[in-house]
Amino acid sequence: MSFLRSVRPSNLIILTALPFIIYLFASSGDYQRSLRAILGVENGSSAFVPGFLALLVAFGSGVAVLVFSRAKAPRPRLALAAAVLNLAAAASVLLSDAVHPYLASVVANAVDPFTSDLVVKGLSPRQLTDAADMTLRGIEAVLFPAYFALTLLGFMLFFGAGKASTPESIMRRLGALSIGLVSSGGLLFILFFAHIAFAAGVATTVRAAIAAYLLAAIIGLIWVGLLQLHYTARTSIIFALATLGLTLVAAWFLLQPRTAYVLAGRLDGTVAIVSNTPSGLIGAVRFGQYPGAPGEEAAVRTFLGPAEAVAAMEKNEVTAALLPSAAVPGGLPLLWETAALNDRDRAAGITFAVLAIILGLLTFGGYLHRRHPLAIGSEFVVDTIRGIPMLVIVLYVGLPLSGALKDATQGVLDPPNLMRGIVAMALAYSAYLAEIFRSGINAIPIGQIEAARSIGLNRWQTARLVVLPQAFRIIIPPLGNELIAILKDTSLLSILSIRDITQRMREFQSASFLPFAPYNSAAIFYIFLTLAAASLINMIERKYDIKHR
Repeated sequence: MSFLRSVRPSNLIILTALPFIIYLFASSGDYQRSLRAILGVENGSSAFVPGFLALLVAFGSGVAVLVFSRAKAPRPRLALAAAVLNLAAAASVLLSDAVHPYLASVVANAVDPFTSDLVVKGLSPRQLTDAADMTLRGIEAVLFPAYFALTLLGFMLFFGAGKASTPESIMRRLGALSIGLVSSGGLLFILFFAHIAFAAGVATTVRAAIAAYLLAAIIGLIWVGLLQLHYTARTSIIFALATLGLTLVAAWFLLQPRTAYVLAGRLDGTVAIVSNTPSGLIGAVRFGQYPGAPGEEAAVRTFLGPAEAVAAMEKNEVTAALLPSAAVPGGLPLLWETAALNDRDRAAGITFAVLAIILGLLTFGGYLHRRHPLAIGSEFVVDTIRGIPMLVIVLYVGLPLSGALKDATQGVLDPPNLMRGIVAMALAYSAYLAEIFRSGINAIPIGQIEAARSIGLNRWQTARLVVLPQAFRIIIPPLGNELIAILKDTSLLSILSIRDITQRMREFQSASFLPFAPYNSAAIFYIFLTLAAASLINMIERKYDIKHR
């Protein structure tokens, strides 16, 4: 009975229904196939599980050694047991071949299957070529012994050195640093970056949720930090000068010389358009938005340069062309003459003009209300983001904004869809987390801040040592709610074709035409994920004892 009382009532209901859920999935082939597809279990992925578990135990036990040794109440026996487990796991990694299939799968899924020579073309799941597999084995022959030797050396330094003298203390720290870097780095890689073929869908969902949550927390803290900035007269002068500078830069771009263009030929066929023609002129020609244009939409065809467009006119492939005036051949009827700024200067000028307007409004608002302009800007961003639906933010960041970034950098910055989705969700949830952080900070009595100032602490020390530790205890429940919400809202990333649990559910349902099994399986699995997150939050609450602080 004591165990049942310790279980949360919501979890108790799930535990009661668990036998029926297990029976459902064990007895129904439809539910088994649905769950397999939703989790992202690839064919033959069972061969990768031993290697993954070996690395997980090796890296996880290494981190446990430091946790048990450096806690407020050290547990030397548990630390020693974790060290023994770590060495045993490291020895199994070195001596057995169980890790190689897993690492081969990680490498195969880390490269582009269409352009890389490391994988066999057209094979699913991905598989390394024989040459690539031999190269990987050669790397493992060097990497695994080095890992074992570094782990052994780290434990010898960590447990062999005492704590009294300074040289021994330095050796102990070097041992801890060696263990920490290897174990924490390896654990971080296999949990958050390496491909997990036996649970690809779950890994994508959990990784996206955790990454978006951490990034949202960082951005939310930035918004709150900006809200705490104080106004001074010097601030208004600096921001006014910055606004003036942006205005001058925008004017410089927008006042660049225009290029003259001529539409020549006949409009009874296709119109040739050369590359780098301003988009406004292309739209005007295509949709007839110029003087004397016909009422119907014109067909256009793009050519690399004026010479190619003129050659196409001579071959009667097109009947008209929009060309720079210097490239128009003689003898053609001129239908429209105009001048326009090139797209690059126009986009740069508009961007700087918008920034100047925004900064000017913030500066004026700060002057009127005696507040820092960045504090007003942070407040505006938080209020605006909270007013936009999550799906709209995901679509906006994932499609047009990322496309504009790619065009502006000429393809240098082209983030993958998963990164776009993570950034979109982080921006959306940063506004809610910022309000949570702000409420927690405001709940701290002003007397404690004044006492911290009276003993000589500066603003940063006061925030780090006095305000934030107490505020964190207060905001644990709402922070946990946001974690659960962001875990569920990762399903919206399927709109960007990210193959998380929801996207895999949709793919399986479209292929199998099963009416209920895919949706029920996804719903049940999301419930277990959110209940696990709720239990974690409850454990953190009990640890910090926020109810009896």
